[in-house]
Amino acid sequence: MTEKKTGAAGVRIQKAISDAGVASRRKAEELIEQGLVTVNGRRAVIGQKVNPKRDLIAVDGQKIDPREQSKKIYVALHKPRGFVTTMSDELGRRCVAELVADTPARVYPIGRLDRNSEGLLLLTNDGEFANTIMHPRYHVNKVYRVTVRPDVTDDQVMRLAEGVRLDDGFVTSPAQVLVISKEAGRVVMQITISEGKNRQVRRMCEAVGLEVARLKRIAVGPVRLGMLQPGQWRMLTAQELSALKSIIAPAGEGRAKRGGKR
Repeated sequence: MTEKKTGAAGVRIQKAISDAGVASRRKAEELIEQGLVTVNGRRAVIGQKVNPKRDLIAVDGQKIDPREQSKKIYVALHKPRGFVTTMSDELGRRCVAELVADTPARVYPIGRLDRNSEGLLLLTNDGEFANTIMHPRYHVNKVYRVTVRPDVTDDQVMRLAEGVRLDDGFVTSPAQVLVISKEAGRVVMQITISEGKNRQVRRMCEAVGLEVARLKRIAVGPVRLGMLQPGQWRMLTAQELSALKSIIAPAGEGRAKRGGKR
């Protein structure tokens, strides 16, 4: 009786895709909306219940393998400029997928870096971990080395640090801003934020009248880019993974406890 009940209930299609290491739940929903996901040959809809062990689920024509969820891997990539943070691109642009094609299991990005930015990008096939890291409630710090032109004033630095209103009306949280060096026509700053809005650091700088010449992410939480060369990847160390999980564990445990009381 239990097996029949479980089979009938199933799991939501976006969770099945995430668990299989194909994409985060948010990205899976986008793929479903684009008509790129099928279940047993029929176009899927968001929220549809499936049984990954019995149903044939395909993303962009490629069958997903539920066994992938048992091989959790966590990767740090140095994304070069010119690559888009997607696993495929309809415009034919270079994707980060080709840089991690030789990982032991298929991975996808945790968050993103825009095409003209470079630096540290984390990837995984652990859907729950990716969703948690990206969730704004966990405030995982991200550190950027930003080169702006032509100069920066104390007022601009203060506005960035206090929080600015972006072009869509969103007001950023306070940031840590440190001026590293000043030369004729260029200034290098280090900016640390705990949010993850699309192109946030670039938009913050634009909001205070600064032109970004170069943007490089050098850390995500306790994970640092270090000497990793552009286009190269490495596995996260056990210490890095443990440190990341320690950041997100308290809030996650609290959510679990609240859920258990219902």
